[in-house]
Amino acid sequence: MTTCIERPATAPQWDRVGPPPHAPVRARFAEALFRNVVAELPIRVALAGGERLGAGGPDAPLMRVPDPAAFFHRLGADAKLGLGEAYMSGEWTSPDPAALLTPFAERITRLVPRSLQPLRRWVERRRPAVERNTPEGARRNISHHYDLSNEVFATFLDETMTYSSALFRPGSDDLADAQRNKIDRILDLAGVGAGTRLLEIGTGWGALALRAAERGARVTSLTLSAEQASMARRRIADAGLSGRVDVQLRDYRDAAGGYDAVVSVEMIEAVGAEYWPEYFQALDRLLLPGGRAAIQAITMPHDRMVATQHTYTWIHRYIFPGGIIPSVRSITDNVRERTGLAMSESRSFGADYARTLRHWRNRFLRRWPDVEALGFSRNFRRMWEFYLAYSEAGFRSGYLDVWQFRLDKTA
Repeated sequence: MTTCIERPATAPQWDRVGPPPHAPVRARFAEALFRNVVAELPIRVALAGGERLGAGGPDAPLMRVPDPAAFFHRLGADAKLGLGEAYMSGEWTSPDPAALLTPFAERITRLVPRSLQPLRRWVERRRPAVERNTPEGARRNISHHYDLSNEVFATFLDETMTYSSALFRPGSDDLADAQRNKIDRILDLAGVGAGTRLLEIGTGWGALALRAAERGARVTSLTLSAEQASMARRRIADAGLSGRVDVQLRDYRDAAGGYDAVVSVEMIEAVGAEYWPEYFQALDRLLLPGGRAAIQAITMPHDRMVATQHTYTWIHRYIFPGGIIPSVRSITDNVRERTGLAMSESRSFGADYARTLRHWRNRFLRRWPDVEALGFSRNFRRMWEFYLAYSEAGFRSGYLDVWQFRLDKTA
């Protein structure tokens, strides 16, 4: 049965998107740049009044802009916030926003002419200090996203309640099977079996801890999300495995003890670059000699990570405050320079994340009446749809990737 979620007295962030800022000079500049970019993209843009832009044929992804003035004022005022806010406000739409955004993501380093790129530091907003992932800030940032509502996540996740990239078997499009396959793969990397003392950093809703316990491991699982902890404990109890799994509301920095294996799936993105050394040192500190760590991480190109790591974007404001996606190089550098661990194995599967995200978006839209019944607004629907489509485009284009890494502690 669907239950209405009690909303805070003040309007949530997604319902506080105001009218477009008045920025006439920047709006003219943004429109000129947009027209120049889309003239070469394999898309179609339909502006109000009948004007058509883009180099795409009749089957190319379509972007409708029913309010060009508002759209260009938002882009001009702050493009990294404005594109998403314009979608939330209905100032542009698309039958398939992921397909539309993919060509932009494929050319992301060339969208702004090289001669204008030095100007970005004068116009791009920097991340607010309040979003730093200090112990207090990390709890606040995690709660913003993961304590949203277990019921909302249940509408679009599969039965395993796994919120990270699946790993599909050849010839199969079964999301739940692909999630179990991913979990088994990373547990295999960490050597988890009967008697393993396993630390999980980032509980999610308990799927990995459950699977590890089924293998005979004894699991300590850490999370900063009260909602996730509550549901994970309930699922573990229902499976009769409470004696093998201890879910704790605890920061990884406060973890103690020694473990045969440490596993962390897509948690590093919430750590923050300034705390990556501490994160990897914690893996090293908590692993016993001969132990293994296995991490799954979303990655982006190193040069783009360096160029954008202090920039404040739509994703930070509405989805993941304090988040930063690492590069493969930043991970390998931290492992080499900050720990005694040795990276012995790695594997990428970014195309599987694009498929995972499409499953999630289709499920979310199909189940929207259930989400709406929980008390969430149309603004929330468009926010979540844009988030999932924007992420899918990143993986479809190859701009984003996802990796599993195995780290060994030899002494």
